[in-house]
Amino acid sequence: MKLFFLAEELSFILGSKFENVDYQKILTEVFEEVQSFKEQGKIANYIPELAKVNPEQFGMTLNLMNGGDYSVGIVDEKFSLQSISKVFSLTLALSIKGESILKRVGVEPSGDPFNSLIQLEYENGIPRNPFINAGAIVIADILYSELDNPKIEFIEFIRKIADNKNIHYNEKVAHSEYETGSRNASLAYFLKSAGNLQNDVAKVLDLYFHICSVEMSCDELAKAFHIYANHGVSLPVTAQNIEKSQIKRINAIMQTCGFYDESGQFSFLVGLPGKSGVGGGIVAIYPNKYSVAAWSPRLNDKGNSVMGMKALELLTSKSGLSIF
Repeated sequence: MKLFFLAEELSFILGSKFENVDYQKILTEVFEEVQSFKEQGKIANYIPELAKVNPEQFGMTLNLMNGGDYSVGIVDEKFSLQSISKVFSLTLALSIKGESILKRVGVEPSGDPFNSLIQLEYENGIPRNPFINAGAIVIADILYSELDNPKIEFIEFIRKIADNKNIHYNEKVAHSEYETGSRNASLAYFLKSAGNLQNDVAKVLDLYFHICSVEMSCDELAKAFHIYANHGVSLPVTAQNIEKSQIKRINAIMQTCGFYDESGQFSFLVGLPGKSGVGGGIVAIYPNKYSVAAWSPRLNDKGNSVMGMKALELLTSKSGLSIF
């Protein structure tokens, strides 16, 4: 009985901590403090279409699970999700095939660049995790095998999760990646030679590049990630739901592998599961409480948004709240 009351009291205290946080004040302070970082980093100019994006931009949106919305900066302009979309492709593959996909891709941090050929060869064509390029190409191959019309069904899946029909591929970005994606083609052909790619390489790469080309704004992305903060139940609940156990595993992979070979640093400084993309986006979740998305195109040498990383660090430091 005492344990029950202690648990109830702890739940009340934790709930009060979240309710008493002035998120808009914190986001405003974050916006002001990250301005000193706006000249740091470089845009992802190895993808020609991404090189055209104005690098002098920053936005951040935080959505509470109880309905509170807070934002600063440019939060309604769409940007290329790039590797953030790999969370959605992994989710769809898990929902179709379950954990059998883990026979073809691991769940360990890579510790190497996200497009490493050496690591893939060393580990006999089994990618370390679904968020490095080789792993995401394997996931694309699985989706290509399982779906009748993979590109249409994938974008519809995201639209259901986000409760938003206005989410699309950027065909110019997809084409730009295909034209300059020799490294990814090398990964795909090695996977094929190792027996870990079942479909035509060109067709799988076309799907993979389209997955990476999905566009959303900070507002849209934060809302789309409600499902990961809400144990697989999308908001509204009439949209798309995922098994709670699968969401737990996806969140765990985001925690350990979501930021390329800077995942440990993000976990250390921010303390939330999340995912970044070379389009400059970062999204993270606090289970049961909120989802948050930030965007700024300038990247550090690991491929993560300089201002986005700092913004998420400041958010959890100023609020005093992380999952640890």
